[in-house]
Amino acid sequence: MRTLYGFTLLAASILLAGCASLPFAPPTATAIPPTSSPTPEPAAALVNGTAILLADLEQEVARYEAAQLSLGIDLATLGDYRAVVLNALIDRRLLADAARSAGDSVEPVEVEARIEALAAEMGGSDVMGAWLAANGYSLEGLKTSLGEEILAALTVQRIADEVPATAEQVHARHILVADAALAEDLQSQLAGGADFATLAQTYSLDLSTRIAGGDLGWFAPGTLTTPEVEAAAFALQPGEISAIVQSALGYHLIEVLERGDHALNPEAWRRLRQEAVDDWLTDQRSRAAIEIVITP
Repeated sequence: MRTLYGFTLLAASILLAGCASLPFAPPTATAIPPTSSPTPEPAAALVNGTAILLADLEQEVARYEAAQLSLGIDLATLGDYRAVVLNALIDRRLLADAARSAGDSVEPVEVEARIEALAAEMGGSDVMGAWLAANGYSLEGLKTSLGEEILAALTVQRIADEVPATAEQVHARHILVADAALAEDLQSQLAGGADFATLAQTYSLDLSTRIAGGDLGWFAPGTLTTPEVEAAAFALQPGEISAIVQSALGYHLIEVLERGDHALNPEAWRRLRQEAVDDWLTDQRSRAAIEIVITP
């Protein structure tokens, strides 16, 4: 999956084709044979006409494999991870291009400062040099990757900052039982005036909420782990009790205590910000001209 915060370096060093301009020679009587154009480097994919080099993909795949092996993970269990790496490079390119379109740029001095800070954290330039070699980076390649990471992170932050820290939420509680007949009996007791919290403490199978009388707390749309309960809760007004709701967990009775605009808890806000970035990338992928040149 994509990661909203703390982008890791996810592009290999760019292999620079010889593109230094040569000085013009003064005209002479001797004809100078034309020089041949350099052979373009093979591309793994094209994103709006700009190549992601095959060499970059191969180096990034090698880094990914090394990282997984260092964690004791069998590569055979990871599925088509080459495609995952290529898609991540495509996503990063889309994010970086959006930053450029918004007028953002990265000055070389900023990249240099980031690298110096990284070297200091590692324990010096010698340690960093060893790290570069171990991870298949040249210094120039690292600069190129880091520059694109910085631009991509700017777009991620811009998208995430548009997600408000508050949302309409409900404060609800529920009773979970495994038997439909018991749920119907509890429904009758509630209709007769029985206390919801007492019934939850006595009968509910949800151990995480039972002691608190079934209290689920405040939650926003898309944040509750049981979507059937969430949908039923948002269909209710404060003081109302739902019909019996069936989910994969069993049978629920839900009561809404409060609803309104409320601050999101940190985990819910993080999740919504991640979803906003994912949705943006999905939309951009549908609009962009993406050509997979090689099969990962």
